[in-house]
Amino acid sequence: MKILVIGSGGREHALVWRLRQSPEVEKIWCAPGNGGTTAVDEISAEDDAACASVNVGDVDSLVALAERLKPDLTVVGPEGPLVAGIRDKFECRKLRLVGPSRRDARLEGSKIFAKEFMSRYRIPTPTLYGTFESAGEAIRALDAVDWPVVVKADGLCAGKGVLVAETREEAAAFIRCLLEKHALGQGGSRILLETALKGEELSFIVLTDGRSCLPMAPTRDHKRVFDGDLGPNTGGMGAYTVDGMIPPEIASIIMDKIVRPTIAGLSEEGLPYKGFLYFGLMLTADGPQVLEYNCRLGDPETQPLMMRMNFDLAVALDAVASRKLAGFKTAWKPGASACVVMTSAGYPGPFETGEKIEGLSEANALPDVTVFQAGTRREGDSIVTSGGRVLGVTAMGGDLEQAVCNAYAAVDKIHFAGAHYRKDIGAKGIARSRAAGELPRG
Repeated sequence: MKILVIGSGGREHALVWRLRQSPEVEKIWCAPGNGGTTAVDEISAEDDAACASVNVGDVDSLVALAERLKPDLTVVGPEGPLVAGIRDKFECRKLRLVGPSRRDARLEGSKIFAKEFMSRYRIPTPTLYGTFESAGEAIRALDAVDWPVVVKADGLCAGKGVLVAETREEAAAFIRCLLEKHALGQGGSRILLETALKGEELSFIVLTDGRSCLPMAPTRDHKRVFDGDLGPNTGGMGAYTVDGMIPPEIASIIMDKIVRPTIAGLSEEGLPYKGFLYFGLMLTADGPQVLEYNCRLGDPETQPLMMRMNFDLAVALDAVASRKLAGFKTAWKPGASACVVMTSAGYPGPFETGEKIEGLSEANALPDVTVFQAGTRREGDSIVTSGGRVLGVTAMGGDLEQAVCNAYAAVDKIHFAGAHYRKDIGAKGIARSRAAGELPRG
């Protein structure tokens, strides 16, 4: 197969890294790619130049690129092109693509649409207080909520459109920021208020062809920018996956009460969902509840998943595109994997770019370590920063503690001006494992 991967982040670098290990893959392109994907030997200088010029937000340009390259399969990493309807345009041209239709991608593109969908199919989710386009109406509605309360932007906001507000003042300030100051653009032009749940968050991702479903290993993300889950939300500061993260009975509830009803509902209302579907869950005392849907792989959850994956991803994706996923089996390397995200100074606020990155070769040379690049670009023989989230330093280990230790050992080898990262990725999981006396558990 010849495969085109669309995107420029750490998720896409990890996908390229895993796909190139398949004996079924002859060639890989990544558009627009980053400093890491341009290093893979499948991408020629000519193709790389063509890919680098593509704007991932320009669906027509991506379609034109695919018509020129003629890949056997296209895999979309970020949500933007999916919400803009890239699958619909590809299928009109008989181009095979793994990803949902524009209609189905509304599960991520509109939190309000997702809440209405879950209500129709009785999928457990936090209680909705209301949806609002006026700051004044939303702030008045705060008089009738229980605290804390969750304020969510309706549209795409790169992981920064949610606030769990402890006080009325905090909630009102965020509402004004979205609806009056338009800090998150069109994505924040409508908001919703919902109850805040107590429990542990879990990222549960499946691969589906609309009929059959393959669950990925569960993962946990770290959204806040600072240690101790402090500071503003980000796109993700790190993630991990480990054997035994959730009991089998919880996994069965998630599949029976959430995953299968979601996929069945999508098929009933539109085209069969083909691709990755991400369930952002809260594991509460009353059972798992859906906080959000994503219509693609999570980032940085993808990085540790690709490290532990022990099946041919290219064959699985081809089966999804052909709607022949039934009977396919997943397998995962035993132990754990963890990803520590290194960011530019100031992220998720304003940040500088163009800083030279040192130590990548030394970090990648460590056992069980792979450094996935995200906000990077090549300048001659150097790799420099080009975004907020710069690197996803990812490592395997026999248990979670060893995986985290290996990841931080690699982080210590890497240097660029203003580099920031959390120092507590996986700490809660390790503490639980120590308390239980079972280090492999998360």
